[in-house]
Amino acid sequence: MKTKIYLVFIMAITLLSCNSEKKENQEIEEHEKQGIEGVVILNANQLKALDLKLGAFQMRNLTTTVKSNGQLEVPPENSADVTAIIGGNVKTINVFHGDKVIKGQQLATLEHPDYIALQEDFAEISSKLEFLTEEYKRQKELFDNNVGSGRDYQKTKSEYNTVKAKYEGLKSRLQLLNLSPQKVEKGEISNTVSIKSPINGFINEVNIKIGTYVDAKDILFEITNNDAIHADFMVYEQDVHRIKEGQKVHFNVANRPEEELTATIFAIGKEFEENSRAVHIHARINEKTSDLIPGMYISGHIHTDKNYTRTLPNDAIVNEGTKSFVFVLDNKALETAKHESKVDEKDNELTEMAFRMVEVITGLKEEGYTEVRLVDSLPNNSEIVLNAAYYLLADMNKGETGEE
Repeated sequence: MKTKIYLVFIMAITLLSCNSEKKENQEIEEHEKQGIEGVVILNANQLKALDLKLGAFQMRNLTTTVKSNGQLEVPPENSADVTAIIGGNVKTINVFHGDKVIKGQQLATLEHPDYIALQEDFAEISSKLEFLTEEYKRQKELFDNNVGSGRDYQKTKSEYNTVKAKYEGLKSRLQLLNLSPQKVEKGEISNTVSIKSPINGFINEVNIKIGTYVDAKDILFEITNNDAIHADFMVYEQDVHRIKEGQKVHFNVANRPEEELTATIFAIGKEFEENSRAVHIHARINEKTSDLIPGMYISGHIHTDKNYTRTLPNDAIVNEGTKSFVFVLDNKALETAKHESKVDEKDNELTEMAFRMVEVITGLKEEGYTEVRLVDSLPNNSEIVLNAAYYLLADMNKGETGEE
């Protein structure tokens, strides 16, 4: 009986010793994984979930700005209403709403008996002109040699000039209808005319259907060339004196509030809108964008001087106590964490990117950006976390709390 009790006692002590040693090893391993003070390490899954954005400081003017709203517009020469020169019935439609077209591209074809009659008139007058040209040359030669009658020469000359003028007029009308005068003179008569695009751009409106009769004044298509799109702001009377050509504008488009664009003022209106007492300010967009559409609502702020300061988005800055911080990509800290950790990277791929918390002093705030001044200098190529900084701070504090 004593032997059994002794064996049970020995087993219990052994079990307690193993558990204690295992717990101690776990604590040591957890301590090794905590990393370096003031540094947070994110794995690939965390980076993907946060959609972390890295970038540099942005130089912005937060002191002397004029806020303004407006919309995107295109210059008059980059917008076109396509009409028919002569009325006709729609035979074919070759484009659809939203299609990209180039100058001279066929948009539709029209047919009508008047087109045939016009070509017949031109063919007839062309033949008549050919005859009168030879007759005019002959009468002129006779007159110059004092052989022919002056009256016959004047009559032939008058008929020749009249027919030639009519020939040129009909020829121009054919060219306006995109018909070839040379083909008509050869007897090739077309019963249709082509409607072609006068500019490069996109089809905004298609106002016809097959078989519809369209008159010369009807608008068949509306085309806009968005390559020349610009920002059209409205500035009120009390701020107009502060606006000059060449000033920079930061603005957002209504359907893309998270993306900021820039533009440069190239023209200032010279008269006020009657109701709003505001003038139009036209600014050329600096970025190359393909999805901006005329009429989109925009809001921005115009920098009226060049007092630029270092700034970051508000989401890049966190506060802890009375101090402010940002997070900077720190590859050296990542290497240090890997070196100190006893875990094999092949078995545990926890470390992907390391970010070091850096103290800054904040200043003015405007339009989602904050002025920052560095307590300690950073390399010029430093990559700074531009969003989700609060998550990085929480993740780092969670690690420190767990260690304690």
